[in-house]
Amino acid sequence: MEHEHIQGHHHHHHGPAVADASLKKIYILSIALNLAYVAIEVVTGLFNHSVGLLSDAGHNLSDIISLALALIALGLLHSPRRDGYTYGYRKLSVLISLVNAVILLVAVGAIVAESIDKFYHPVPIDGAVVSWTAGIGILVNGFTALLLMRGRSHDLNAQGAFLHMMADTLVSVGVVISGIVISFTDWYFIDPIIGLVVAAVILVSTWDLLRQSVRLSIDAVPEGVDVDHLLGHIREVDGVKDVHHVHVWPISTTETALTAHLVVDDITRSEEIVRAVKAELSEEGVVHSTLEVETAGHCSDSENCC
Repeated sequence: MEHEHIQGHHHHHHGPAVADASLKKIYILSIALNLAYVAIEVVTGLFNHSVGLLSDAGHNLSDIISLALALIALGLLHSPRRDGYTYGYRKLSVLISLVNAVILLVAVGAIVAESIDKFYHPVPIDGAVVSWTAGIGILVNGFTALLLMRGRSHDLNAQGAFLHMMADTLVSVGVVISGIVISFTDWYFIDPIIGLVVAAVILVSTWDLLRQSVRLSIDAVPEGVDVDHLLGHIREVDGVKDVHHVHVWPISTTETALTAHLVVDDITRSEEIVRAVKAELSEEGVVHSTLEVETAGHCSDSENCC
């Protein structure tokens, strides 16, 4: 019985260092723009007693926190190995995406509570001022979403930030509409209704982020990685007869790792076969792989060879 253990890591990052540097600048600019807009919303909302503006300002503040955390997570994606942390602090990027989702859920609860209170205690609102302020939000949030559009396919935190900005853009459109309606009808109940719509939009946009973050935090197979598809590619590599003991898990929000046992037909070609398998895995987005090589017949217990 012949058996060989070959370990190695193939490093392949979805976004190169240049793209990360560009995304960092986008985060910083987005934070600055949204801070300025939140200040405008808070001042205008307080002077005009608009729960729609104040709730949206609270949500935008949570988005600023989200953007700041995403900026921190971006720096952790390439965290070097440290004593006791063989993958550095990369997994913190997953926890950050989970924290972002929880922050948004808290914001939803606060907005719903405030909106319900305004149904029972309506306050006159200057519809024109509310509309103009929200109109600025359409520009700020829309521009921010546009900036984040390219990075969203590479990182869960960037995707979350993009979805939040898109949701905020739609919410700002709703606030503009409510301001116009109030200006012509004095239907002040429209304001808390918009607050509830804000909450609903946030909840919908947050749910997928929360679900994915929870999955990654418990080392589930990352979405977008099809294990059966990976196994099919591995088995197609020349010299590979079978593969078993496969484990796939996330290292961070952008990196995936895999360990597996390869059954090969010629142990003398182990290094060649391993290189070919790693190349296939790299193409499928698996950046770290540890492969053990063995000849046919080594694993006789089929229940333990999956």
